[in-house]
Amino acid sequence: MHEVDRFSALRSAVQQAILGRDGVTDRATRRRAYDGEGEPGAIAAYVATVQRDAYRVDDDMMAAVRQAGLGDDAIFELTVATAVGEATRQFDAAMAALATALAESEG
Repeated sequence: MHEVDRFSALRSAVQQAILGRDGVTDRATRRRAYDGEGEPGAIAAYVATVQRDAYRVDDDMMAAVRQAGLGDDAIFELTVATAVGEATRQFDAAMAALATALAESEG
């Protein structure tokens, strides 16, 4: 048997810390960011950029997000939720591919 996810409990704890605890932003907003969604407008554009091309976040985008009403703590929470959500989706896809490859090699 192959040990393919020995850090599952730690990953779950991180997810719970992001989605299941109180913060500056409400849980539903963090959940949407985690799922790669955001409030319409500047926040959705920010979440999409963090999710796909984080290096493209610039001063103008940050100013637009602040103008939409988010402070630094809220921006941080949405950034972490977005990044961890995307990393989780990528990790899950990689684990599924690995499981398929292992099953085929053992089959």
